[in-house]
Amino acid sequence: MAAPAEARPIGPTLDNLTPRAAAALVRQHLDPADTREFLRSSPAKLAGVGIIAMVLCVIAGVVTALTAAERSAGLDEMLTETEPFSVSAQQLYSALSVADAAASTAFISGGIEPPAVRAAYLQALGSAAASTTGSAAGDEPPGSPARVELSSIAAQLPTYAGLVETARADNRIGLPVGASYLGEASHLMQATVLPLAEQLYEQRSEAVEETLNRFDQPPWLALTLLALSLITLAFAQFYLLRRWRRVFNPGLVVASLAMLIMVLWVGLATSLAAADTHEALDDGAIPTDMLTSARIYAQQARSAETLKLSRRDTSGQYDQAFDQKIDALRGVLANYPSDASGSGILSDARQQIDAWVAAHNRMNDAFARTDYSTAVAIAVGPGDDDSMAHFEALDDDLEQGIAETRDELRADTSRAARALQGVVPGAFGLAAIAVLCVVVGMIPRLREYR
Repeated sequence: MAAPAEARPIGPTLDNLTPRAAAALVRQHLDPADTREFLRSSPAKLAGVGIIAMVLCVIAGVVTALTAAERSAGLDEMLTETEPFSVSAQQLYSALSVADAAASTAFISGGIEPPAVRAAYLQALGSAAASTTGSAAGDEPPGSPARVELSSIAAQLPTYAGLVETARADNRIGLPVGASYLGEASHLMQATVLPLAEQLYEQRSEAVEETLNRFDQPPWLALTLLALSLITLAFAQFYLLRRWRRVFNPGLVVASLAMLIMVLWVGLATSLAAADTHEALDDGAIPTDMLTSARIYAQQARSAETLKLSRRDTSGQYDQAFDQKIDALRGVLANYPSDASGSGILSDARQQIDAWVAAHNRMNDAFARTDYSTAVAIAVGPGDDDSMAHFEALDDDLEQGIAETRDELRADTSRAARALQGVVPGAFGLAAIAVLCVVVGMIPRLREYR
């Protein structure tokens, strides 16, 4: 019995056609009219709706996760680096200013200065020197502006300390030239070192405010994409209802629930984080900067007051500087928000300023009478009504206020960071669930067209 003949394909195929004939066959199957007809068909529309919904869910999930990750990382960086570096820069400026004021106070005390004043000077100078290579440097790379400023400060400190020690030695043996050395040291500090430290602090403070300003609004792009994806899923449900009379598609229902959960979760979390960040800016960063400026003005006024006596100035130069700094100090406290953290110190701080100015005027009266010893006693004496007592009380008030506003800043920022916990994996997970549910919901409908 003869073997059956091998079955042969009916009609032309790509295997038995010439290249030109095969190309013609492909063009025939890709005819634009057939393509347009397919795109107008129900399966194509159904698939298109599903693809659009899945793409929007993916984009919304990715954008939401990346936005939350950026905010969380930025807030964590501010808590661990930016804000501590700003505090270190402020402490560096304060240490330098305290050292300069203590040096002038020790000088006008005459002879062997009080041990407490000497200890304050040495401690402040040591703290400043340590800050130039420690916490104030932060993670800035070599050659950055902050590193250059710190290097300049570190290079000037030995020169300043040498001038102060020369002035101290001359003063102890009664040489008038000591006042010139102290004046040169103070000029170096006031004209070169302190401006560098102030510039460094301003850079650090601006970095804190810039970070908070970036995140004090909800992520509108992510929320818009989430809402758009939810609307698209709702439209897909309506489309199935209108065309196929299918009231509920389980896959699309679950996908819509997943995206709704994401919208509510992300909206609530980011709104809380944005509100906490805004409070950190208004009740923490800005008040901290204001009180720091007030403390700087107070320290500058104190330096002008003591320098007037150490140089026995009669030109009015240091009195003018004192008045300008006191006016600036009062202006800062007058504009300080009454409901912000640290506002509790304002009343006592204003009283200390008034009492300090009164003591300063008494010092000037004694100095005008050429009663130098009385003027010195008022400026650096231990009495409760003397300048030193009121300045130290004012400085303590401002330091306490700065500590309170810093605590508020860190507490608000920590709450903002905690509000964003879990948003990143949640966004990825819910987006993946939504996409999978769209596929599961659409496949049975597409199979009906086989």
